[in-house]
Amino acid sequence: MDSGWSRRRFVGALGAAAGASVLSGCGNGGTAGSTPARPSGSTSPGATASASAPAAKEPSGPRPLYLGTYTSTEGGGEGIGVAAYDPVSGRITGSGTITGVPDPSYLAVHPDGRTLYAVQERERGAVTAVRTSDREVLGSRATGGAHTCQLSVHPGGRWLLSADYGSGTVAVHPIDASGALGERTALVTHSRPAPGPGQEGPHAHQILTTPDGGHVLAVDLGTDTVYSYRLDQRAGTLTEVARAHTRPGAGPRHLTFHPGGRYAYLACEVDDTVSVCSYAPSSGRLTIGRPQSTGAKADTNYPAQFAVTPDGAYAFLANRGDDTIARYAVEADGARLRLLGTVPSGGTFPRQLALSPDGGLLFTANQRSGTVGVFHVDGRDGVLRRAGEPFASPVAVCALPL
Repeated sequence: MDSGWSRRRFVGALGAAAGASVLSGCGNGGTAGSTPARPSGSTSPGATASASAPAAKEPSGPRPLYLGTYTSTEGGGEGIGVAAYDPVSGRITGSGTITGVPDPSYLAVHPDGRTLYAVQERERGAVTAVRTSDREVLGSRATGGAHTCQLSVHPGGRWLLSADYGSGTVAVHPIDASGALGERTALVTHSRPAPGPGQEGPHAHQILTTPDGGHVLAVDLGTDTVYSYRLDQRAGTLTEVARAHTRPGAGPRHLTFHPGGRYAYLACEVDDTVSVCSYAPSSGRLTIGRPQSTGAKADTNYPAQFAVTPDGAYAFLANRGDDTIARYAVEADGARLRLLGTVPSGGTFPRQLALSPDGGLLFTANQRSGTVGVFHVDGRDGVLRRAGEPFASPVAVCALPL
């Protein structure tokens, strides 16, 4: 693979022409692990379909929805899509675009909701802050790496963490009282172990804070490793404390914690598997369990990421290639995943998915079809029911419902 063209963009571009006819809309992980630990779910619900609506937690009118895209890809968007969704019906309404942010392929929000952060997935990687009240771009900072692909906000709200796919680096930036970003305080390169089979170098794909707030984990697809760090919250520096390795060639992409805080679910995109991981808060060590099925039936499939319901009872996985969402029952207080089946994603190549804060809606960003699908989540059995027609959005690669 050419080092100047990230794997995620190459894979997505294969279907860009096919999806051009629906790329006319422009209305278009919170970060997993940024929420406090909650009582864990241990139910073993069945997979019987139900047409009843999910129990809503007193929704109060339209809610904000931000959508990421690529601006330098054929048929791509012009910036960060701004939209709103109805928490009862799931209907999405577009309201414009935040321009001046090139290739904002991943988004995150500050814990106070006043600032939105976006990556710039380009050769000179960068991160950008945007004030949500008036959509003013507060400025950008270079990460020091290439093709910044993911970012998250530390729960304390003082540090922005980012991952650079092209250079295999992770970075830290301070956040001031206005939400704007300061100069980088840390840059770490994943130089060991050696890259996995078929990889020409490290590819940092994600960085997130553990639910207990004690450690920062970085997932690297190129080295088949999840790195554990301690963040110095005064200096903004990272110190490595542990490593967890997948089997060679697995290509770990994205880690999502169970709300109980002791287990997490890892999507490995190269070998098309998922694993349950255990996390030790005292040491920061992650232990990766045996590979499990993604439920995909397609010859080629790249699992993208998990989303776990707020009560910890169900997990959902985006399957790119199979174009489905796998449904899992979460058992044994988070220690087990039981595959319930798959449902069509409502589009092509679901790059990312996210739950609404109350867990009642699931959003899928379908990259190749340029759409955002919405599903009602039945809290009793984890059944997904489509909430109307998908929303058209140019090269939809990230949906962030608030």
